Amino acid sequence: MTASTTCRTAAGTSRIRAVGALAVAGALLLTGCGDQTDAAQRARSNENAPLADKLPQSIRDAGEIKVGSDIAYPPVEYKDKNGKVVGIDLDIAEALGEQLGVEFTFKNGTFDTLLGGLRSKRYDIAMSAMTDTKHRQNGIDSDTGKKVGEGVDFVDYFNAGVSIYTNKGETQGIETWSDLCGKKVVLQRGTVSHDLAKAESEKCKGGKKIAIEAFDNDQQAQTRLRSGGADAGSSDFPVAAFAVKTSGGGKDFELVGKQVDAAPYGIAVPKNNPELRDAIKAALDAIIKNGEYDKIISKWGVEAGAVTEAKVNGGK
Repeated sequence: MTASTTCRTAAGTSRIRAVGALAVAGALLLTGCGDQTDAAQRARSNENAPLADKLPQSIRDAGEIKVGSDIAYPPVEYKDKNGKVVGIDLDIAEALGEQLGVEFTFKNGTFDTLLGGLRSKRYDIAMSAMTDTKHRQNGIDSDTGKKVGEGVDFVDYFNAGVSIYTNKGETQGIETWSDLCGKKVVLQRGTVSHDLAKAESEKCKGGKKIAIEAFDNDQQAQTRLRSGGADAGSSDFPVAAFAVKTSGGGKDFELVGKQVDAAPYGIAVPKNNPELRDAIKAALDAIIKNGEYDKIISKWGVEAGAVTEAKVNGGK
C-alpha cells in the first residue's frame, strides 16, 4: 500500500455535534477531510475539548496530529471489507482526539519506516502496535547495535506478547521458539517477532538454524503460510489470535504454545516534543478514567492487554 491520509469522519462528527454547528458543520463533513481543518472548525474543536490547551500551539493550529501507521495489522489497524480503516488504534486515537480537540490523521507506511518518518517530520507520532523497547527509546538499531537516531519517547497504552501459529492441523510438534530450529517461519519485518526469531536462531544447535522470511506486512506472511510456504508464522498475540479466528472462517490457522515476552505497545513521540508526549499521556489517562478506554478494549475482545494508567517509556 502507498502512504495515504485516512479521513477520520467519525471523530469529526462527534466533535461537531458537541459544539452544535449544525448545517454548516454537516456541509463541511460531506466535502471530505480537507474542509475539516478549516480554521473556524479547528478553533471550535479546541475551545470545547478539555485538554486542548496541553497541546503544542503548532498542533492546535493545524487541527490534526499526523499518525504514521502500518494499516495492515488486524485487529490493531486495518481496512475492513468496505475499505474503511478500523481497529483498536483507530478507536483509541479517536477517543484521544475528543480530549485534545484535534483529528488523528492516519498515514499508511511500512512498519520498519515509521520511526524514520518521525525523524523526517513526515509524522507527528507513530501508532502501530509498536512495542516500547529501550532500543527504540534510545535510537539503537536492534540488528547492528548502532545508534541511528535520537530515539523516541513512548506513551504506553496496551500490553501484548508474541505468539506462534501454524496451519490448522499441521503443528509439527511446535510449541516453543526452540521448536522452530530447522524450520521456516514467516513474519513481519522489523517487529519483535523478527527480533525473537533471529535471537532464537543463534541458539539453535547442530546447524539447524531457523529459516526466516520477513515481509512488509503481516497479511503477506499469513498468505505465505497459508499456501504451504512455511512451517509457522509469528506476530503479536492480538494479531495472531485475530488471524486464527477469522482467516478462512477459523479453518486456516491455529495458535501453538503460549505467548511470550509480554510488553507494552507505545505511541511513539519524538524526544524533542515533550509537550505533545505529555498531552497524549494526559488524554490517555482521561479516557481510562472516564471508561471510554475500557469500552474500546472490550469491543475488540482484548481485555487481557488493557492498562490501568498511561506510562511513559515503560518498556525494557
